Amino acid sequence: MSAEKIEAPRKTTSQRRFQLRPWIRAIHRDAGYFVVGLTLVYALSGLAVNHIADWDPSFRQIARTHQVRAPLPEQAEAASRRVLAELAIDERPREVYAAGDGTLDIQFDQRSLHVTLATGKVVEEGQAPRWFLRAANWLHLNRGKKAWTYVADGYAVLLLYLALSGLYMIPGRKGFFGRGALIAALGAAVPIGYVVLSGGPEAKSGAEAPRAP
Repeated sequence: MSAEKIEAPRKTTSQRRFQLRPWIRAIHRDAGYFVVGLTLVYALSGLAVNHIADWDPSFRQIARTHQVRAPLPEQAEAASRRVLAELAIDERPREVYAAGDGTLDIQFDQRSLHVTLATGKVVEEGQAPRWFLRAANWLHLNRGKKAWTYVADGYAVLLLYLALSGLYMIPGRKGFFGRGALIAALGAAVPIGYVVLSGGPEAKSGAEAPRAP
């Protein structure tokens, strides 16, 4: 009796497609890990910039009072040197001038010192940077060097991959071709519905829609 050659069953198209899912999941997972830092930067900065009308997302206002030894010299430069030395300020002032009535103003880029020469009272007013948010906003608004544009573009591409690959990670009724399609449609309806209900860019700018002849 001759032995018959047994051929391995051929995989169907659906089986071959299913084999891609482990790779999609693996790449999706690692890409997600990779963009965690960038996502935090863009998400937190986006929340901050969205409310720019209510607060300054990059700087906070400061108003502090200091005391130095009095009386101070009447000569503006000499008094300024004394004040900066006693307050341990290394920053070079942008402008120093007598403001009248025995007072002296020391101006920096983001703050100023109002000094009363007779009493040694120093009122500091100005802005102090919000360390993380200022850097995050600088990156988010792409105000850095041109090289950051390529980083931002790469991040956008990875986000597109995460969004699209997420559609095909789970098969069956819980996947995209089950309830996933409905949930994705609801998510897409959020920006579309807002544009429709708000009137879109034309309503914001006050421009009238062109009339048909």
